[in-house]
Amino acid sequence: MKPDPAVVEALEAAYRKVAWRLIPFLVLCFFCAYIDRINVGFAKLQMLRDLGFSDAVFGAGAGIFFLSYALLEIPSNLILARVGARRWIARIMVSWGCISALGMFVRTPAEFYALRLLLGIAEAGFAPGILLYVSQWFPARHRGSAMSAFFMAIPLSGMIGAPLSGWLLGALQGIAGLSGWQWLFLVEAAPAVLVGFGCLVVLRDTPRDAPWLDAGERRLLEQDRAADAALAVDHAGLAAFLRDRRIWTLSALYFCIVMGQYAISFWLPTIVREAGIHSLGLNGVLTAVPFLAALVAMPLLGRSADRGRRRRLHLAGAMVVGGAGLVLAPLAGQAIVPALACLCAAAAGLLSATALFWPLPPALLGGLSAAAGIALINALGNIAGFASPFLVGLLTRATGTTEAGMFAIAGIVWLGACLVFATPARLVDR
Repeated sequence: MKPDPAVVEALEAAYRKVAWRLIPFLVLCFFCAYIDRINVGFAKLQMLRDLGFSDAVFGAGAGIFFLSYALLEIPSNLILARVGARRWIARIMVSWGCISALGMFVRTPAEFYALRLLLGIAEAGFAPGILLYVSQWFPARHRGSAMSAFFMAIPLSGMIGAPLSGWLLGALQGIAGLSGWQWLFLVEAAPAVLVGFGCLVVLRDTPRDAPWLDAGERRLLEQDRAADAALAVDHAGLAAFLRDRRIWTLSALYFCIVMGQYAISFWLPTIVREAGIHSLGLNGVLTAVPFLAALVAMPLLGRSADRGRRRRLHLAGAMVVGGAGLVLAPLAGQAIVPALACLCAAAAGLLSATALFWPLPPALLGGLSAAAGIALINALGNIAGFASPFLVGLLTRATGTTEAGMFAIAGIVWLGACLVFATPARLVDR
């Protein structure tokens, strides 16, 4: 039977209200998370000199965060499914903000490793928890746009965080006897704590808990959520869950995406410096430009994927373009304009790929399988958060430039583009 146009319009109006109420705040949450996660890439510009760390030490420390983060993803998401996103996300943000601020006291490689390990423990479950939360509020037909809007926090953190970090390194250097990188950790940790407490006020776990929806809107949203969830699979037990090869395919695909994403996030300031930009302030400004390109590309691709129901093609195309940008940027040498154009392509493709990927798992998984599956995919994929900076660090030390590292990462990204087509089109492209 054809749906009543008035009911359809009322439902879509309710989703627009939900999007305006939740997505901007979730973007702010992820903005705080990403700033605290990548500011170590800027701190590196001074830390290595002040503390005598090598590129290999930095790469290992930057990446070790993801080992503890990945280990605790599934337990964290299962707890969130029980206690609700509102309280659990608040806990995560406050604890990681406090630990991130302690980075200012690091003096030895062992302390650097330990702090990054603790930061991973504190932040574990944040990203998959938010992703599960978004999938519980939005059906498959809206997830491309919702996820793209949410992941705009990554380029926003680059656009705002990059020049801010560059400015903090220079402007606060020596104040109160502290280096610029120490102030960087302290200043950029504070918003996470404040926004964490804000979660308790702004977020609601389900439509029936939202006072800003009327009774009719709550009923429509709950009915639509139930109909959409019926198409996904909730496994009968752990064995069935682990036998589902789609989960492992998605994990491998996300690993390839994250390898490229963190090559951009951690090494972009270094690539800009190798292009001849040695001023910290100018480095921060130019580093923001590729993130601006991604900010433009992400919502356009997200809406296009939702509208055309061709999610796989959009995702694979974004990965191909992103990998090409990684290959070409180092080859531009000290020609800053071509190098920056290539970095724009890399950032736009790879960061858009992250947003285009995440509507896929909730289209395939439901119930507790969605909570565990999203966490497992994110956990295994984020091992690349360790592997990517570590691999690039080793190859940079061996060759003296970032070229070999970027070439290796691009190859992995292109391999992932091939894996996209191993996902079932009838479920993914609905």
